[in-house]
Amino acid sequence: MRNYHQLNPIIRLKEMTLLKSQEVEQMIAAKGFAEVEAVLQQTHYQRYLKPGFHERFETYLDEELLKTIKELAELVPDQEVLRLYMMPFTFHNLKVLTKESVTGKDYDHLLIEDGFYTIDECRTAIKTGTSEVLPEKIVTTIQEVREYLEGGAVLQGIDIIYDRRYLHEQRRLADEIKIPELQEAVIKMIDLTNLTIAARCVLQKRSRSFMEAVLVSVGSIPKEEFLAFADASYSDFLAFLLESDYQEVLRPLIHEQVIDFAGLALLQDNLITESYGQAQTDALGPLPLLAFLNAKVLELQNLRILLVGKRSGFTEEQIRERMRHYDS
Repeated sequence: MRNYHQLNPIIRLKEMTLLKSQEVEQMIAAKGFAEVEAVLQQTHYQRYLKPGFHERFETYLDEELLKTIKELAELVPDQEVLRLYMMPFTFHNLKVLTKESVTGKDYDHLLIEDGFYTIDECRTAIKTGTSEVLPEKIVTTIQEVREYLEGGAVLQGIDIIYDRRYLHEQRRLADEIKIPELQEAVIKMIDLTNLTIAARCVLQKRSRSFMEAVLVSVGSIPKEEFLAFADASYSDFLAFLLESDYQEVLRPLIHEQVIDFAGLALLQDNLITESYGQAQTDALGPLPLLAFLNAKVLELQNLRILLVGKRSGFTEEQIRERMRHYDS
């Protein structure tokens, strides 16, 4: 493993720029955008408080993430860690650009720079099916989608192919990097994703063939265990969940044969955060970097939830129940 001892002091300094819990609470309790901006004025987000901030804040949050990744890319011993973290944005862009090419509509407002592959590079790869910049595995996925679309298939299939390949790539890259905490976090993410998909499939009485197409086999729970419930009752599936390795964390989310899907999304983020819980005692390894990246992504996600909530007139309770938790 490459040495992180020169990077970690910088990471510790960056951690000090994360929003404090009291600042977040002040913004949740704010009566309007003016009070939210007054809190942000005392943080490093003040640079984005320009005229029209309440209309353009989502663009500014994307800029903040890209800025953070580019700064770290110049310092981190192993850029593959950053590449793995930004992979959700890479695949998001590929899905958006593919749908753009199929429908002829302009989806530029949905694109997010991932810090590694420009939008033009991704758009060219979608158009030609080749790339000298994108990894071979991603290009292969693009080609698979192109072949699928040649059959005049529906748009839903685009998501299925990209989502499956994304999960496979997350596991493959995590295994190559060989950081146990990162591998643990990725496996938990895959398990919870599979679990959520399977729950929806059983609830909607989807066929076994459909479930086989949307589930992946790279988590810790064998895919076949989920497929066994293709023709089973929803109550039987929930009973299976309450006997799984995740039974303790799932139990509070299941009430009267109903599963809380919003709670599942929160649980996934919380379990990943827990995987990096040793960061404060790791002075030489990659955990401080992983913990900071996780906290930064969640902070931006929380800010997006909070600002959209304030703009849409959500109550404090509605905003708070959607927020992700991390140490700051």
